[in-house]
Amino acid sequence: MADNLSRTTAPFFALPDHALVTLEGPDAAAFAQAQFANDVAGLPAGQWQWNAWLTPKGRVMAVFALARLAEDRIWLVLPDHPAPAFVESLRRFVFRRKLKIELPVDTTISGAFAVPLAAHGATLAMDGGVLELDWSGQGGPRTLRVGAPAVDDLAQQALWRAADLRHGLPRLPDAQREQWTPQQLALDRLAAYSVKKGCYPGQEIVARTHFLGKAKRALQGFHAAGSVAPGTMVRDSERDIGEVVSTVADGPQTLLLAVLPLDHTGEGLSADTQALARIPLLDGLSR
Repeated sequence: MADNLSRTTAPFFALPDHALVTLEGPDAAAFAQAQFANDVAGLPAGQWQWNAWLTPKGRVMAVFALARLAEDRIWLVLPDHPAPAFVESLRRFVFRRKLKIELPVDTTISGAFAVPLAAHGATLAMDGGVLELDWSGQGGPRTLRVGAPAVDDLAQQALWRAADLRHGLPRLPDAQREQWTPQQLALDRLAAYSVKKGCYPGQEIVARTHFLGKAKRALQGFHAAGSVAPGTMVRDSERDIGEVVSTVADGPQTLLLAVLPLDHTGEGLSADTQALARIPLLDGLSR
């Protein structure tokens, strides 16, 4: 299996907007449990989950895949967020815990629209230094690998990002970080946070929003006929009612995720003069 994972490169293409961050040492799991929004302590070795790092005010700084390779070894697959800044910020909270947080150099992260060879659902595969994760959902099979060769393919990279957005995985540019709660980004669809685990930054706000039912807005998917940028306000007639969070070119259209009121039908909306057509988010990416 190791030879298969390391040698099977086609049709794998590089995902240069993803990075690997490693947490290794006796306190790796305890540190991740204290810092991140999902329940790492309850995640068995050999499985992965979606997770998020929040500000003390409960705003999402980063959404990522957390793979628990062993009791003392955790890897984070981090899309979009500048990895050096993420690592530097995370290291400030290590104090006297026994772990190392590293950003491995020259580690290729790649994807393919193909069924994984060994990984399945939340169960990961790790052989020959190559990590394989099952990124599949309702939209079809996808495999993500860390540490395997890949080719550059801009068209496939755009399709991969579009598949993320179709499944409701928010891809956050700089200006959209620290703006939204996990509920507003609909991270419950990915099972990416916990309201039952112990304390973590932002936990009080997340739990209060959940138990008091105060979430009034959430992520929704749309197509626009032309170009729309993240941060663009979504309008209902003459009123701003939401904001575009993530975008990707989808042929001549723009596929986008926007945070809108839960009680809005999604009809009659526009962003930067572009009419928006609502599209249902796909399921199956939760782990």
